[in-house]
Amino acid sequence: MNQIPPKPPIKYDMDGLRYIMRELRRPVTGCAWDLEQDFKSIGAYTIEEAYEVIDAIHKQDYDELAEELGDLLLQPLFHAQIAEDMGLFDFDKVVWNICDKMIRRHPHVFANEHGQVIELTDGLWQQIKDQEKTAKPKRDGHLLDEIPHFPALKHAQKLQAKAATVGFDWPDLSQVKDKITEELAEFYDEVETGDKAKQQAEFGDLLFSLVNYGRHLGLDCDAALQSTNDKFINRFNHIEDALKTQNKHFLDTDLNELEALWQDSKRENR
Repeated sequence: MNQIPPKPPIKYDMDGLRYIMRELRRPVTGCAWDLEQDFKSIGAYTIEEAYEVIDAIHKQDYDELAEELGDLLLQPLFHAQIAEDMGLFDFDKVVWNICDKMIRRHPHVFANEHGQVIELTDGLWQQIKDQEKTAKPKRDGHLLDEIPHFPALKHAQKLQAKAATVGFDWPDLSQVKDKITEELAEFYDEVETGDKAKQQAEFGDLLFSLVNYGRHLGLDCDAALQSTNDKFINRFNHIEDALKTQNKHFLDTDLNELEALWQDSKRENR
């Protein structure tokens, strides 16, 4: 009977984490779920973990932040292990790339091959980024391919701004406003039909038009919605706290009383 050789003790450091990831992806003896994953399937988890880091920062929960940073750290290791399994690149290449980039973009901190450190000037970072972009071989594709797939609201604003750089934009703010009115009417028309697919399509068009209006006003649409989300959370929490002091629950409270508490929360949490 063949015996499986004992695995070495795992150190809880970066090398240990890399070892764990390799073992999880090892054919036959690894984890079936981890072996099934690819770049696309774990991409959603990568985004999710980044948001959970931001949430811990927002809550100022630093024990949670340490945990969530670990979850986020696992993601580049996971992607790199998949890449290594495919013969594309490994985690060392990922680390080399970012080290090279950070040194290259901070010539005012790190000396060049001649031992020179240059003076920090305004716009230096962007100047170096632009030089890097120019040096990269151009790929065949479309203008909007340059925009990463951000969350939908930010993605919409980035796409519109990029298109505007080549003149594809409304020249007058009133035209943008008229477009919102047009899209709102089309959305309401589809609401009457009951066709969910068309309703969703028109709702998307309406949101896109609202983002465009905000962009023309110089607003950060993503930040605007997040601010409203935060405001809603604060006001809703106020209602929940008020009900708790009365030993009541949402489902035991009529809508008129909830509305009164909402108005009170608006005064308390503007």
